Amino acid sequence: MRSASLAVVTAVTTLLLGAVVSRAQTLPPPDDIPEEILRTEIITEARSPITGEPISAAEFAALQAELQSGPANPPVSNELRRLVLLLRLRRSLQLFLP
Repeated sequence: MRSASLAVVTAVTTLLLGAVVSRAQTLPPPDDIPEEILRTEIITEARSPITGEPISAAEFAALQAELQSGPANPPVSNELRRLVLLLRLRRSLQLFLP
């Protein structure tokens, strides 16, 4: 009986020590910048979402405005429209004719 309780105490102690050690290992490195500071940082350079090249903040704002004011629905060729129609028709027919 005494050995069973000793085994339980040993197991619980091992679990607690393991949790403390693993928690200490998950802490960020001391030279890591806290997220609160990074959120308040003003970004003065950016990358183009199209080409990935570095651009200035003013160029990024102009590019974003240009992308938002562009046509919402770009023109689609008639061939592509026909293919989409045929695919939709095929999907509908597969419900009834497996």
